[in-house]
Amino acid sequence: MRGADGPAQVRIVGEKLGLETSVRGKLEPLRAKLTKLADRGWLHKRPDGKYTTRR
Repeated sequence: MRGADGPAQVRIVGEKLGLETSVRGKLEPLRAKLTKLADRGWLHKRPDGKYTTRR
């Protein structure tokens, strides 16, 4: 997340991690992990669904 220019979508994070992003179902586990990190305060989830680092 720190390497992103700004708020990142789950698809962009998946591409950076080398995951297959053409199939939506492949991104759902990553979305769950990012949401969990946001719930724990490590990331911030914006209303538009993008994630940023907590400042």
